[in-house]
Amino acid sequence: MRQSQKTEQADHLKKIGLEDQRQSEARSTASGESTIRSGISFKELVLDRDNLNTAYKRVYGNRGAEGIDGMSVYELLDYLKENKSQFLESLRDLSYKPSPVRRVEIPKPDGTKRKLGVPTVIDRLIQQAIAQAMTPVFEKAFSDNSFGFRPNRSAHDAIKRVTEFYDQGYHCVIDLDLKAYFDTVNHDLLMRFIKQYIDDEWLLRMIRKFLTSGVMDGQMFQKSEKGTPQGGNLSPLLANIYLNELDKLLTVRGHKFVRYADDCNIYVKSKRAGYRVLDSISKFLEKDLKLTVNQKKTKVGSPLRLKFLGFSLGVSSKGTYVRPCQQAKRRVKQSLKKITKRNRGRGLDELFKEINQKMVGWLNYYGIGKMKVFIKSLDEWLHSRIRQYIWKSWKKIKTRFKNLTKLGMTRTQARIFANTRKGYWRTAHSKTLLYTLTNEKLESLGLINMSKKLQSIQNA
Repeated sequence: MRQSQKTEQADHLKKIGLEDQRQSEARSTASGESTIRSGISFKELVLDRDNLNTAYKRVYGNRGAEGIDGMSVYELLDYLKENKSQFLESLRDLSYKPSPVRRVEIPKPDGTKRKLGVPTVIDRLIQQAIAQAMTPVFEKAFSDNSFGFRPNRSAHDAIKRVTEFYDQGYHCVIDLDLKAYFDTVNHDLLMRFIKQYIDDEWLLRMIRKFLTSGVMDGQMFQKSEKGTPQGGNLSPLLANIYLNELDKLLTVRGHKFVRYADDCNIYVKSKRAGYRVLDSISKFLEKDLKLTVNQKKTKVGSPLRLKFLGFSLGVSSKGTYVRPCQQAKRRVKQSLKKITKRNRGRGLDELFKEINQKMVGWLNYYGIGKMKVFIKSLDEWLHSRIRQYIWKSWKKIKTRFKNLTKLGMTRTQARIFANTRKGYWRTAHSKTLLYTLTNEKLESLGLINMSKKLQSIQNA
């Protein structure tokens, strides 16, 4: 799930917890300054022992796949111990050469694929250290309406801002869609935007090295003349720096907007104004930022119908509220249907664990929305799917008879029902299974009660 994938990254960065004192020491270098107030250069700040240790803990904690060198996060510490002096010296004198990222493609819900670039764990460590040094500077420059990939901000905060705008009378939204944004970022423009705030030669050259390190797609090397591949620890920050130029323009023009990474919604009071703003902003994005606006997916309409980060708005007598969009509801049901497919042949413990992991994450994300009725219906449907799964696993009449008697049926009743010729789904809704494999029984075996979980989340 797109939105889900984007939310995990934001929540991950939220945990970075950069020290407030570093943020207070950092300042914009728009006037050409290249050092922190304390007089420490960015090279020293990045290569500071504490900064590198923090970066290592982040990389190790995130785990992640191996890059092209095959080194895992579990081997990183031994490598650093053995090569510490040489490693640090190569960074200081800029002789360090990042490895190409490993191309990975992840299927998207619409059938297309999202291209990710997996750096080596060593490169991830360096990128993380650079990001930690740069973040305090750019946090002061970023817009208050930007929420993605930023410390102490989440998708939920973005949705709350959307609700505020709607309550203020902005009932029309321009839902911008940028085509292959992360793959089309212009390197020269990005370096210019960074230089507006940090004019440090060592840092700029290190960033340029990562931007141009290339991609390994199978056995084929591809030059990276543009783009900042999703998957790198530095990419989210660079992506925000680039689109901060859009944020500045929207702010100067007095527009109400909410941006989460490359998902940007601009709020106006009429469709006429919406199309006018869309035309103007599209020209800026394509001419000044050299990005491509996806005209097929970009829309002007009502926030009550269009979705943003997996949510839509609703209005009742009590005011505006958020709710999961229809696509999110369909997808979660499809996921549960796939997990509970009858021919998977998994034990109940493993099955329930998989369901619980899926639904706890889903409910924690969408729990801010109004969906009590939907979850109650989904609960009932899931219980029927589990009963069907269990009944199918009791393949033989003898097994069915034995298990039904264990669940409290008389031998006569169990014998009659064990010989039923009804289909699996119809049997799952029969009074016999409803009275034997009760909801309470399934929950005692480990199945999540989604309605109760939602209530606990919303009451927290």
